[in-house]
Amino acid sequence: MVVKLKPVSEQVIVITGASSGIGLATARMAARQGAKLVLAARSTNALDALAAEIEAGGGQALAVPTDVAKEEDVEALAKAAVDRFGGFDTWVNNAGTGIYGRPEEIPVDEMRRLFDVNLWGLVYGSRAALRHLRRRGGALINVGSTESHRAVALQGVYSASKHAVKAFTDEFRVFVEADGAPVVVTLVKPGAIDTPFPLNAKNYLDSEPQHVPPVYAAGTVAEAILHCAAVPTRDLFVGSGGKMIEAMEHYAPSLADTVMLRNVIPDTPSGRPPRRARDDSGLERPSENLAEGGNYPGHVQQVSLYTRATEHPLVTTAVVAGVGLALATVASLGARKPGR
Repeated sequence: MVVKLKPVSEQVIVITGASSGIGLATARMAARQGAKLVLAARSTNALDALAAEIEAGGGQALAVPTDVAKEEDVEALAKAAVDRFGGFDTWVNNAGTGIYGRPEEIPVDEMRRLFDVNLWGLVYGSRAALRHLRRRGGALINVGSTESHRAVALQGVYSASKHAVKAFTDEFRVFVEADGAPVVVTLVKPGAIDTPFPLNAKNYLDSEPQHVPPVYAAGTVAEAILHCAAVPTRDLFVGSGGKMIEAMEHYAPSLADTVMLRNVIPDTPSGRPPRRARDDSGLERPSENLAEGGNYPGHVQQVSLYTRATEHPLVTTAVVAGVGLALATVASLGARKPGR
């Protein structure tokens, strides 16, 4: 079935994890484009501030405090969208949390909590969204990761949850299409994005974690999400570096292992003292910090030419630029030695 999606300016969009990082950037960008927003997060005060900000700018927004790990909260979120706006056109499953550390050092109950948010929250959201969208039509957008394809060292539990997100989304899409439902199911796969994620994640490292380059701004993912809300898209990488990691895992997995050993393991610990105590991470409580950006000290790319080229395949110059950047990144990683 060919599904026609509305322009973002005519849509009601539900966004989970809307008070921080990618979700916050997406909400603000969608509001600027004229969409009506239903905003979900655990950070009640930050969520209320965001809704007030959007409405002060002439937009319409509803804040719905939501813990996506609770199915009843997600069902209440869908009902709130219907009660306020009569329904929704796009549902974005973006909420997530992370853990940094060696897998043998992380308590299993914390691993389960991460899966409750990253996987089960997305499952609850997908099911609630489909019940409405199969009648109205629209887009279900799940935010996965480059780590949906390749586990990243010191983030193995998070990577495992994103592998599960990809598997669930692929299966969900097949049955949506088999039923002929007028719904597009999309998986957006960001690479390293400068958000508060490393600051809020549970941390078993000796210092504050940081991303390993290349690193992109949250707005690059927001732009990709809103593209998928208006243009039927199966899946989309954000950032050429992430695409190249996926390609390495597929064609040369031993090389991907080497990149983890030589670059990711030594470069993830920043050497800076952690800003949040281990027992006071985002796994335990919301941050209440309305922030898109994070702590990355290096260059943050504001545009992903690779992603724009993927969205618009005829832009061949962008394709060349994106691939060139990715190849240069891989070459620089391979050239580095342990214990530098």
